[in-house]
Amino acid sequence: MAVEDKNISYRIYLVAFFIFLMAIAITVKLTNIQWVEGDYYRKLAKERTVRTFVIPANKGNIYSADGSLLATSIPNYTIRFDAVAPKEEDFEKNVKPLADELSKLLGKSSSSYQSLLRKARANKNRYTFLAEDLSYTEYAKIKSFPLFNKGANKGGIIVEQQTVREHPIGKIAERTIGYERIDDKGQLKRVGIEGAFGKYLNGKDGKVLKQKIAKGQWKPIRDVNEVDPQDGYDVISTIDVYIQDIAHHALLKQLEEYKAEHGCVVVMETKTGKVKAISNLGRDKKSGNYYETINYAVAESHEPGSTFKLVDMIALLDDNKVDTSKVYDSRGGVITYRGDKVRDSHEGGYGKISLGKGFEVSSNTILVQAVYENYKNNPQEFIDRISKLGLDKPLGLPFQGEGKPTVHKPGDKSWNGNTLPWMAYGYSVAMTPLQTLTLYNAVANNGEMVKPQFVSEIKEWNKTIKKYDKQVINPKICSDETIKKLKSLLTNVVKRGTGAKLYSKDFSMAGKTGTAEANYGKNGGNDHHYISSFVGFFPAENPKYSCIVVVHEPNTSLNNYYGADVAGPVFKRIAQKIFTDAPSTNEIKNLDKKIAKQENKYQEYYTKAQNVKSKIPNLKGMSGMDAVALLGNLGIKVTVKGVGKVKKQSIQAGQPIIKNSTIILELS
Repeated sequence: MAVEDKNISYRIYLVAFFIFLMAIAITVKLTNIQWVEGDYYRKLAKERTVRTFVIPANKGNIYSADGSLLATSIPNYTIRFDAVAPKEEDFEKNVKPLADELSKLLGKSSSSYQSLLRKARANKNRYTFLAEDLSYTEYAKIKSFPLFNKGANKGGIIVEQQTVREHPIGKIAERTIGYERIDDKGQLKRVGIEGAFGKYLNGKDGKVLKQKIAKGQWKPIRDVNEVDPQDGYDVISTIDVYIQDIAHHALLKQLEEYKAEHGCVVVMETKTGKVKAISNLGRDKKSGNYYETINYAVAESHEPGSTFKLVDMIALLDDNKVDTSKVYDSRGGVITYRGDKVRDSHEGGYGKISLGKGFEVSSNTILVQAVYENYKNNPQEFIDRISKLGLDKPLGLPFQGEGKPTVHKPGDKSWNGNTLPWMAYGYSVAMTPLQTLTLYNAVANNGEMVKPQFVSEIKEWNKTIKKYDKQVINPKICSDETIKKLKSLLTNVVKRGTGAKLYSKDFSMAGKTGTAEANYGKNGGNDHHYISSFVGFFPAENPKYSCIVVVHEPNTSLNNYYGADVAGPVFKRIAQKIFTDAPSTNEIKNLDKKIAKQENKYQEYYTKAQNVKSKIPNLKGMSGMDAVALLGNLGIKVTVKGVGKVKKQSIQAGQPIIKNSTIILELS
């Protein structure tokens, strides 16, 4: 018996010893967690239950030169309810008034909202969905509703915000207005004004601290943000919506008629270089429709063809090699250089004609002879002239992907005995459409070459943050005497040369046609196609605008692919629309006072936006683009007819706002 008691005592001591060791181990572990690894575990617990979320800043707007919206950010709000946050007394007192107000705003019955709120309270749901896709005006109203006006901690309102980027004028000039998107490779792609001026437009993101609640959901901890987002600045572009609309549709019509692969058009203000319109349209192979996918005017460098002959004339005249009266023999329309033939488009040539006449009719044989005879012994002199004109380097535009020019030089591996004569009529050289336009614009601007400009200023409300002035690339590309002769030649091209079909006695234009053969030596000639172009300025006597039109791969089955027939009509249509079809527009628009007009439009828009409560505003006389943005913020769908200012609205001012209703705006 004594032995058994002794064994039991040993077992008790053994168990006690193990318990003692476990207690020591637990104490050591707790001490380690508390004091040694305490910071790590506290940080881990906080990360899993409390997290900082980014509040994206609203991007600034992009405006046209006349104050119309080209791109804007419209905030969208989602409202949820933390049914545990309010006190019982507050909840019971306000649940019915809250349901009544929600019913008025969102459309469902008051009883259904009461049922939803009470059910959430009973189930202790801390993330009950109430509404989404709300405008700022609707969000502001909900914040003032009974119970919700007590804030997140006492009232239980949970607000989630996101912004949506809208382009009120649709797809027109989309590639130049631009965007920031994640591509298929997960990379952020920035294009156009949106990308180039993103540091101004994007603003600074804010921060909000949220706590993790049931079912992996998160709710704000405080009524206020840790850091409030700072909205981006507005960018005022040089684009004129009226001219943009004309250019876009004139190009589209011609591309469709000739079933062309793609094309572009740019209209530039002569004295300032401000781009008033730019359209880049490419055909979708499946649908056959045209879209803005690539900024051809900026990015596509190609052989210009006969539009490059202006460089020949600048060099020959300004270097005092020959005068426009010098006579050359077109030699039956064919000249051979080292086994390669240079042909005129006019079969049989032009006989013996002056250099000036050769330029007007775009004779390859005449221009090639003039350049080759005068520069063959020193081709570097001709290349130096091209370099002096700045045509051997990019323009330095703010956009990514600007095309690089190609200018071969003596001594390069690519230079051979035929490079000089081939360059004389626009081959063995490559330029972007904007480069070509910049050169012609310099002639129109009495020799001053200015850089194409897409943005005029950066603004914060009515305060100018940064202004972009005219940038001069070359103060004088050639002498005044040469400029005078060049203007006369370009005017005669339209009066009696290759552009004679475009001539109108009622309206003067000056310019040059171009027809280039592309890929003529590649893939056995199977990729061979034409590039048709026309570039010039108007009016001829006192140029206001310069313009270039380039059309790639017009359908040759129509048996017409020349620049005067394919690209020329687009140029003429734009010029006539601006000055002939709508002469009053030129009188009304005062290009020197655009800033004041912008400020007035800012004030008009924001005054209306701030005064809007629960009724449809009076939109008559308001810019169509601003009206679209205002109605979008009110949660109203918009159908627009016409271009300009609002002259009629389908839902009259003063009528109650019904979410997701559609209003039709007729513009003047």
